[in-house]
Amino acid sequence: MNRRRFLQASALGSATALAGCAGLFETRSIPREPPMVENRPDAVYYPTHTEGMAMAGMAKQGRWRLGLMYSFPHRFWLMGGGTSKQQEKVTVQEGDDLHLMATVWDSETMTVLPAGDVRVELSKGDWSDTRTMWPMLSQNMGFHFGDNMELNGEGKYKADVQVSGLGIRRTGALSGQFGSATTLSTEFEFSQRKLDELSFDRLDKKKGSQGSVPPMEMEMMPMSHVPPKNDLPGQFVGEATSGDAKFLVTAVNDSNLAQDTYLLVSPRTPYSNRYPIPMMSLSAQLNRDGESIFDGPLKPTIDPDVGYHYGANVSSVKSGDKLVVAVDSVPQVSRHEGYETAFMTMPKMQFSV
Repeated sequence: MNRRRFLQASALGSATALAGCAGLFETRSIPREPPMVENRPDAVYYPTHTEGMAMAGMAKQGRWRLGLMYSFPHRFWLMGGGTSKQQEKVTVQEGDDLHLMATVWDSETMTVLPAGDVRVELSKGDWSDTRTMWPMLSQNMGFHFGDNMELNGEGKYKADVQVSGLGIRRTGALSGQFGSATTLSTEFEFSQRKLDELSFDRLDKKKGSQGSVPPMEMEMMPMSHVPPKNDLPGQFVGEATSGDAKFLVTAVNDSNLAQDTYLLVSPRTPYSNRYPIPMMSLSAQLNRDGESIFDGPLKPTIDPDVGYHYGANVSSVKSGDKLVVAVDSVPQVSRHEGYETAFMTMPKMQFSV
């Protein structure tokens, strides 16, 4: 048992082996992941392959909505936590049958919600397994929760997904909502045949080169995109790149985001994906004529019009001001292949208003 499995052992529910099923998946035809690209850039790059995805089920509770999906088990990278830049690569284990994914959103605004913790309990007969899922970024799916999991053969499974209340600031139509935990339940039928029918496309010509595969087209659920530059509210302050992440900054007056002037920083993945980058710590220094106007942290915030971003209330932003935005802690979100080398070394950014 590797360190990750040992750390998660306390989260496991009772699991009863089913006699006669040990060889059920021995002949499974899960594609073998191509070897990792050597000399990967310290930036977003094309992964070795892309995989299809199957919808397992959907559920609702109040304004909460859940989409549960699965694909082939695959490698991903965990972050060390806190301010750490240390990563742990999670490889596919012999017993892994699928990669289970969950997306949670608001039914009224169709905003994908970066819930703090998502725990899933899968049950089938007298077998069950409970797992805390990792918050993740992938190039084709964006922000979601996921993990590789071992099942108990083919058949019907019940999934009870416990979602914690949001601990970050919510504004607009999300204000006062989603502060309490909830459980969303669904059922799905798993078969090896259906898993085998998912697409698995190697990117031999592009792999390792800087770029990104496009987002998946999702008809049944929203994606975690943030607005393009022209759709952000307020006065545009500037755009900068740090660690291959794009940072757009605006100053917003007369809005529900904050009193006075709202300093809005919207980090996103590069290229056409435009996914928000959560779970990092940002701070800013705003200076005017040699005097400090603001020096402090930028709060992570979710807004239905702006999406996941970081911001602070300041007295004003004027022409000639100098702004410095610092990444105090790199994103602690887990990464799928193609994102694991980016967003790691993130120097300060300077803007002139």
